[in-house]
Formats: sequence, structure tokens, C-alpha cells
Amino acid sequence: MSGTPIPDRTAAAPALEPGEKVVSELRSDRGRYWRDHAVLALVGMAGAGTVLWLIGSEHAAIGALGAVLALGVRGAYLAGEQLRMRWLVTDRRLILPSGGNVMLLEIETMRKLMGDLQIVTRAGDKHLIKHLADAEAAIATISDARARRARRRRD
Repeated sequence: MSGTPIPDRTAAAPALEPGEKVVSELRSDRGRYWRDHAVLALVGMAGAGTVLWLIGSEHAAIGALGAVLALGVRGAYLAGEQLRMRWLVTDRRLILPSGGNVMLLEIETMRKLMGDLQIVTRAGDKHLIKHLADAEAAIATISDARARRARRRRD
């Protein structure tokens, strides 16, 4: 047996190694997803309107509205895919939505970026966990799992 599968509502569950246990599941939050897109829409609106105004276009307001609409359509189109993504924190590794993984002891840095969490490995690989409801709690969860793993390694 290659591992115990994890129940999942949306996708094939990754196989766990023998004895490996899931500590937590991190998923994108729908409310955070739409708040992040609202911020992007406001930035896009300001940017498009400013550029069009600076070049002397009479259509700065229409361009700003177009940016908001474009980012809204983009958000609606990608929502289903993004909200199905999940990251599993086990007692050994972080399993990525792609099926890849990052060993907990290889994680060097974790940074909160708005509602996202950037993870940087010792090798310099970067992974982004997007649209978390509570990025600080995710950092604490991963940090605790990493600390427990380091203690088990020493013992």
C-alpha cells in the first residue's frame, strides 16, 4: 500500500507515505478571493484612467470602467479553478495542488502578502498559497508542523 488517501470533495487525493498524517488543509477563501479581485480592479481602474488621462485621451473614464469590467470577468472565469485548489500540511511536508511537495524542513521563509502566503525553500523555490482567509494562522500551522518535524528528527 503506497499510503492512505485523504478524503477530498473536488479532486483526486494525493497518496500519503506510510505513517504520514495530515495536520491541516489550506484552501482558498471565497470572500478573500473576491476582496483581492476588488483591490486589483481598483488598482486597474486607477492605472488605466491615469495612463489614458496622461496621454490626453478623452476616454479615460471608459478605460477605467473597462479595466474594472475586465478584472471582474477574469475573476469570475478563474474562480472555480482557484477555489478548488488545496494545500495539505502533513507531519512531513506541504503537498501542493499540482501534486508536488515541499518538505517541511526545507522551508526557509514564509511571508504574508495580503491574503496570500509565500513560501521560499532553502533551494530558492517559491510557492504561493493564494487567497487565504487567515494567512497568519496558516503560517502558525506550518511553523508548528515544521518545529515538530525538527524535534522528531533530533530524537
